[in-house]
Amino acid sequence: MSVTATQKRGLGSAIWDYLTTVDHKKIAHLYLAGGGLFFILGGIEALLIRIQLMKPENDFVSAGLYNEIITMHGTTMIFLAAMPLLLGLMNAAMPLQIGARDVAFPFLNSLGFWLFMLGGILLNCSWFMGGAPDAGWTAYAPLSTTSPGHGVDFYILGLQIAGAGTLMGGINFLVTIINMRAPGMTYMRMPLFTWTTFITSILILFAFPALTIGLFLLMFERLFGAAFFDVSLGGNAIIWQHLFWIFGHPEVYILILPCFGVFSDVFSTFSRKRLFGYTAMVFSTIVIAFLGFMVWAHHMFTVGLGPVANTIFSVATMAIAVPTGVKIFNWLATLWGGRITVNSAMLWSLAFIPSFTIGGMTGVMVATVAADYQYHDTYFVIAHFHYVIVGGTVFGIFAGLHYWWPKMFGRILNEALGKTAFWLFFIGFHLTFFIQHFLGLMGMPRRYWVFLEDQGLDTGNLISSIGAFFMAAGVIIFFINIIYTAAKGEKVSGDPYDGRTLEWSIASPPPHYNFKQLPLVRGLDPLWIEKMEGNGKMTPAEPLGDIHMPNNSFIPFMISFGLFIAGFGFIYHNDNMIGTIAMFGGMAIALLSMLTRSVKDDLGYHISKEELEKEAE
Repeated sequence: MSVTATQKRGLGSAIWDYLTTVDHKKIAHLYLAGGGLFFILGGIEALLIRIQLMKPENDFVSAGLYNEIITMHGTTMIFLAAMPLLLGLMNAAMPLQIGARDVAFPFLNSLGFWLFMLGGILLNCSWFMGGAPDAGWTAYAPLSTTSPGHGVDFYILGLQIAGAGTLMGGINFLVTIINMRAPGMTYMRMPLFTWTTFITSILILFAFPALTIGLFLLMFERLFGAAFFDVSLGGNAIIWQHLFWIFGHPEVYILILPCFGVFSDVFSTFSRKRLFGYTAMVFSTIVIAFLGFMVWAHHMFTVGLGPVANTIFSVATMAIAVPTGVKIFNWLATLWGGRITVNSAMLWSLAFIPSFTIGGMTGVMVATVAADYQYHDTYFVIAHFHYVIVGGTVFGIFAGLHYWWPKMFGRILNEALGKTAFWLFFIGFHLTFFIQHFLGLMGMPRRYWVFLEDQGLDTGNLISSIGAFFMAAGVIIFFINIIYTAAKGEKVSGDPYDGRTLEWSIASPPPHYNFKQLPLVRGLDPLWIEKMEGNGKMTPAEPLGDIHMPNNSFIPFMISFGLFIAGFGFIYHNDNMIGTIAMFGGMAIALLSMLTRSVKDDLGYHISKEELEKEAE
């Protein structure tokens, strides 16, 4: 399809194209748009929390609504904002970095996105249908099992559907990296972002089933009268905590490891140096992932597991600081002596190092069992958690967006606006969360909707709330930057940064088949090697031939839509007949769509060699 034909299409055909696309680059756009939407929602919820805590005994929102807001803020930011934004960056960059034409299962890629999106919408429908979940983002039993109304039911079904999509994404990326690397792209020549995508996908594969099982048990308890967590009927409320955190701690690394990959690529590109200690970086990532599964009970030091279990989990938690420290020093060594360019992507990456290090230091403090009895359930833990997730993941997402924006859209984000957004967000972030360490040490508990006067907490909370508005201003300017760039942004070549890895060897934005001929990879930083030898472009590994591509499909959307309708049915099947009809009707739509996919031969299409030669002219 020529560029002019694409420009002439109407809005309707563009929407249809995105509804049915299986192209990993367009699915990246969808993930970024969906994740961005939920990021704004989660941010608004965060502002409401900070307005409520701006002054003592505030009555801005009621206690019940406050519980709903804190639950939805945590759930939205972790599951519906950070995860999909990272999956968007993975979709945009990883197949290009390994020299692949698409992901292994394009259909599954599309299905994964629509499951996430409709699961997220289902969860947020709870606001309009009698109240959002109010048991905290961790949904601890018995709070979640006894919560009145349907709020927690929306939490269960929304996360089940969205989580299935994420699991599909993880499996898809694993198969893609194992099977679809370009000739010569050995494992130890893959860029760090591809490595971290690979290891994150392994974490998703092993961590998400624990959450799925926990949510199923919770669903059976709430909707069908089982008693897994009901102590009076022989259940055990602590089992939920184990299931949740066996998922929940690896989830923290699912959120942070891709960002480690982003920072590694950014530091290497803008220092004009190979990444220092590449092998150590790869193995430290593997060690972090392995240890990440060994530490879940450090969230549970105060539940009474006993001194032996607490000690083992405490030591394992401290051990994770070692491979993380290896990474910090390798990044600093990469910067050392480099010809550094400080642009927006680099600013976010540089700011990450001190911010994340503070989060790591407080992490070791919280890992000390005796001390954790004091820190637990205070604002100290809130501060620690946000230094890791915002100072790591959100900084990483912004760095990745600035870095790969020209590759995705062919235009570079405005530097002046980018730097303004960074400084507002960076200052606001430290204003908001640094003071919370001290509020926590002064005894301010988590999840309380008011604090009393004359407890010395007024000034700290006011500073924290002002900081939140700085962060909001930074995000608003970032979105203004996106609109400005789309309208007036500077168009760039395929390689605006003098890049080192394969994604910079093709046009921006890339053609839908990515590589006309698969590239021959001759070492780490393959494009840089070719540049140093005076070639300036990749040597092809194959002669020009026909390229096989998959067809678009509407079925992924229909399967997800069926499960979305069925989700409402599961929630309301006990209330009325319409709920039962929705449950069976939605499952019928999903299963019939799956059947259609199974019996229909969809063999894709070929782009002929002649067409490719014509495009080259």
